[in-house]
Amino acid sequence: MRPSPSLLTITIATRESRLALWQAEHVKALLEGLGHRVTLLGMTTLGDQILDRSLSKVGGKGLFVKELELALQDGRADIAVHSLKDVPMDLPPGFALACVMEREDPRDAWVSPHCAGLADLPADAVVGTSSLRRQVLLREALNRLGRDDVRIQPLRGNLDTRLRKLDEGGYHAIVLAAAGLKRLGLGARIRHVFDAAESLPAAGQGALGIEVRADRADLITALAPLVHLPTWLRVAAERTVSRAMGGSCSMPLAAYADWLPAGGLSLEAAWGDPDGVQPVVRASGNAHVQSLDEAEALGQRVALALRAAGAVPPPPDAGA
Repeated sequence: MRPSPSLLTITIATRESRLALWQAEHVKALLEGLGHRVTLLGMTTLGDQILDRSLSKVGGKGLFVKELELALQDGRADIAVHSLKDVPMDLPPGFALACVMEREDPRDAWVSPHCAGLADLPADAVVGTSSLRRQVLLREALNRLGRDDVRIQPLRGNLDTRLRKLDEGGYHAIVLAAAGLKRLGLGARIRHVFDAAESLPAAGQGALGIEVRADRADLITALAPLVHLPTWLRVAAERTVSRAMGGSCSMPLAAYADWLPAGGLSLEAAWGDPDGVQPVVRASGNAHVQSLDEAEALGQRVALALRAAGAVPPPPDAGA
C-alpha cells in the first residue's frame, strides 16, 4: 500500500539541550501520529556556546535560532521547533511561523532549596536569572520588602546547568520558566509559581512555535492539526507589544494575554527602565478577538498606552 501523497518525510532542526530535545520529540511524536516520517537534526547554536555574557550584550535571543534557520534555508531540515519566547519578533525574509501549539504554564517559577519565597531570603542573598525582565520585576518586589541587600546576578546556561549552579551553592534561589521545569518532569523543584500580578511573563512564554520556509505550503498544511488557535491569538497580542516596543532583549519588557470569562482577550504589559532610574510602567487593555489581525490590533493599542505612560523603546541598534 502506497503512502498518501499528503504524508511527508520531515526533518526537525533542534537545539541539543535536554529541554529543546524534549520539545522536538514532542512535535515528532505528534507528527508521526498523523502518519508523517520524522527525524531530528540536533544542532548547537551560538546562544548555547556563549555563556559568559548576557544575551542582551551578545546579539539577543535570535542567537538561539539563526543556525536552525540556516538548516531550513539549505534544505538540511524542514521545520524548526522553538520556545516562542526565544523567537525574534520579526523573522528574516523567506521564513514563516507556521504553527503555535497549546501553551504550557506561562508563569515564572521560584526555585530554591531553602527559601520558600522572596521574604525568606537571608541577608545579602543572591538570586539568579538570565532575564532583564525578571531582574526588573524582582528588584521592584524586593524594594517593596525593603530588601536592597539582595543581589540579582546573571545566570546563563541550559535548564540543567542553571539548576546545577543553584545546587552547588552559587545562588540562594533562581527564577526560571515554569513550563520548562514541568516539561522535563522537574515540577517538584518549584517552591512557588508567581502569578501574573507578581511577575508578568514574557511574550510567548510557555508556548512552542514551529518555523518553516515561507514557500513550504506542504509543511504549513501538515502542521495545521498541531495549531492551537486560542494560544496563537494570545501570543500574537503579546508579541505585537514587544514588536511595537522595538523587540529588543536589551529592554526589560513583559506582555501577557489571557482569556476573560466572558470570552474577550485581556492583555497586560510592563516596561522596566534598563538603568533602573524610572519605576516600572504598566498598561493593559482587552478586546473581543477572533483573528490574528484583531489580536495584533489589541497589542498595538496596549503598546501605545505603554509608551504614553512613559515607556521608552531602545535605540534601533540596542540589541536583537
